[in-house]
Amino acid sequence: MLELQKIRENKEQVIERLAVKNFDAKELVEEIIKLDQNRRSIQKQMDDSLSKSKQLAKTIGSYFKTGEKEKAEAARQESLQLKSQIKLLGEQSDAVIKELNNKLVELPNLPHPSVPKGKSDADNEKVYQEGFMPDLPEDAIPHWELADKYQIIDFDLGSKVTGAGFPFYRGKGARLQRALINFFLDEAIAAGYLEYQPPLLINEASGFGTGQLPDKEGQMYYVGVDKLYLIPTAEVPITNIYRNVIVKEADLPLKNVAYSNCFRREAGSYGKDVRGLNRLHQFDKVEIVQIQHPDKSYDTLEEMKKHVANLLRKLELPFRILRLCGGDLSFTSALTFDFEVFSAAQKRWLEVSSVSNFENYQANRMKLRFKDKNGKTHLAHTLNGSALALPRIVAALLENNQTAEGIRIPKALQSYTGFDIIN
Repeated sequence: MLELQKIRENKEQVIERLAVKNFDAKELVEEIIKLDQNRRSIQKQMDDSLSKSKQLAKTIGSYFKTGEKEKAEAARQESLQLKSQIKLLGEQSDAVIKELNNKLVELPNLPHPSVPKGKSDADNEKVYQEGFMPDLPEDAIPHWELADKYQIIDFDLGSKVTGAGFPFYRGKGARLQRALINFFLDEAIAAGYLEYQPPLLINEASGFGTGQLPDKEGQMYYVGVDKLYLIPTAEVPITNIYRNVIVKEADLPLKNVAYSNCFRREAGSYGKDVRGLNRLHQFDKVEIVQIQHPDKSYDTLEEMKKHVANLLRKLELPFRILRLCGGDLSFTSALTFDFEVFSAAQKRWLEVSSVSNFENYQANRMKLRFKDKNGKTHLAHTLNGSALALPRIVAALLENNQTAEGIRIPKALQSYTGFDIIN
């Protein structure tokens, strides 16, 4: 959530920057400013009335001491009217604040100045590319056919038991999943991240804190009886560890990593681009999260990008990094870099990670603050990244490493899988 003071003091800049996200904020910003003016006017009336009420209380006491009962009674009646007025003003203030907060959460985060303009992923900016494209034989097949050939992933069984987008992993396919999870966790721990195993369900306050609610409510699975949501990513429970928390400046950055199942409804996703592992309703992911000082968060973003790039290097996968344009940037992000790996059999790039800086947008929603050496509190910055999401990594590993003998396992994974080939 954007800070109210920033909107009030930089109205035109807020409108201009949100236009980069193709969001017309003019009318909404004007409404927010008017509501804020109304809120402050009511608050002034309340403060004046409270001050007068306190003064009357002293006056009533003074009149009683001097035996001036009529004056005391008149002052008491005035005091009762003031208390009634203060109550009414309080109700008005609560209503205005509620409406103001409802309007504030409709505003997306401001994009960083480096975010390019654009309407869709076609306008994203390629900033880096590394690795050699695999030279596969003409009879190379996509991962869903490889999965069937080697009996390592069963999509039909998943459809039978649950529905489309919930595959079963079996044999070496299951072991490959477990190997990747442990490899990603070990790499993060070696980089100084503290491991958590989070719950897979969150409450509404947690969904609001990181911005999934109300923006992405339709994309999450909802457990209606208990009013809980299945997590779309471990980012949500991990970042919410710090909701309504004041941390010490000396403890920054806070670095956490978590593996979890992730659940996304992905309503309306059909077609060849979502076949096999390309898009699932349930998948595995290792997530890195950092809570950082505002002055250092963009250095941290670069550090997190390097971490993800190193994972892809060790997996021997060709990859590229894209800076997302305004039209493809998420509601809550200030700056996001997507990592894509090349899928040789499909002959296209697959997104496997997003690394983002949310600046203080999530922190403001969660009231996540840090206290500096002078005792003053400030909003922290939050960052997260996929390190990594498994489905498309597995798809690329299977396709890019297929040989006549079987599917070769990268060296970095062999100590985790216990085998060097799937055949």
